[in-house]
Amino acid sequence: MKKLGFGLMRLPLLDPNHADRIDMVQLKKMVDLFMSKGFTYFDTAIMYNAFASQRAAKEAIVDRYPRESFTLATKLHFEFIHSLEDREKVFQDQLEQTGAGYFDYYLVHGVEDGNYEAYEKYDCFNFVLTKKAEGMVRHAGFSFHGTPQLLDQILKKYPEMEFVQIQLNYLDWESEWIQARAVYEMAVRHGKPVIVMEPVKGGTLANVPKEVEAMFKAAEPELSAASWAIRFAASQENVMMVLSGMSSLAQMEDNLSYMEDFKPLTEEEIALTHKAADVINGQIAVPCTGCSYCTEGCPQQIPIPRYFSLYNEDMRENLEEKGWTINFSYYGTLAESFGKAADCVECGQCEGVCPQHLPIIDLMKKVSAHFDH
Repeated sequence: MKKLGFGLMRLPLLDPNHADRIDMVQLKKMVDLFMSKGFTYFDTAIMYNAFASQRAAKEAIVDRYPRESFTLATKLHFEFIHSLEDREKVFQDQLEQTGAGYFDYYLVHGVEDGNYEAYEKYDCFNFVLTKKAEGMVRHAGFSFHGTPQLLDQILKKYPEMEFVQIQLNYLDWESEWIQARAVYEMAVRHGKPVIVMEPVKGGTLANVPKEVEAMFKAAEPELSAASWAIRFAASQENVMMVLSGMSSLAQMEDNLSYMEDFKPLTEEEIALTHKAADVINGQIAVPCTGCSYCTEGCPQQIPIPRYFSLYNEDMRENLEEKGWTINFSYYGTLAESFGKAADCVECGQCEGVCPQHLPIIDLMKKVSAHFDH
């Protein structure tokens, strides 16, 4: 397979305020272009696009292409399992929603130190392996947001797991929280191929500071900032697939332009990405990827990732000179339909599901102090 996968997580929308209102006309065009260029890997999950992604995969891919012509991955998440029987119920529901008949890649979803016990309680790793033995799953693995130590523990206990999906990008490569390099190296040590998620860190590495953009343009004038992030991930020797959550046909066209005939980064180019990471890390206030896991259970319906995005934009501005930015208007418009940052009741559900392990409650207070006045 070619190294670029289509992550069905941030799909094109008819209404930006409703993640389940997917622009199916545009999505089908994206799928057709993707397949026409020889790319076949699609990745979905239960919660993606406000629980609409798996059905969108059926309509845009499964119902329109021969089953053997594409590769479909989906995942088993602990939040929907409260008994051993629930595992099978979830799996059958996923088969029904996608219409896929079987899954090429099936993953235990988002394993980390905080939820590993829940997956063990209901024996989820062995369930996935059983599905492989039954022929309902062709490749068994798991996606992972934990520490290198936990990854080592899991791969020692379940050596039959065939691959690991991890967050890997040049911004998180040396992060003390994400530990992308250390997690990647642990997977390599166990001989497991790696699938990469969040190569562009939720769009952060597609919209880089002007200083970084100038650095990249000086090296490769024709290539986008996003290309550097995706090519960095794909250049790692043990990476078998890089998932990109493409939200428009334009993003798809850009990604295909450099991944159709992929060439790994040189040592000098990799050094440039590390220099870019130093600049970006010095400017970013909240390293949120916009996955939106935090929003589904928020009792106040606070659009947390969108507020973080606005806050990050303002923190890059010289507010002493400007005093006001358009982001205040954007915030006010969102607050008319959703909860304000000040409405946070500190229930903590968001922090419990955040793959980036962000202190969301404290960060919401900062957002509120900035915008709620």
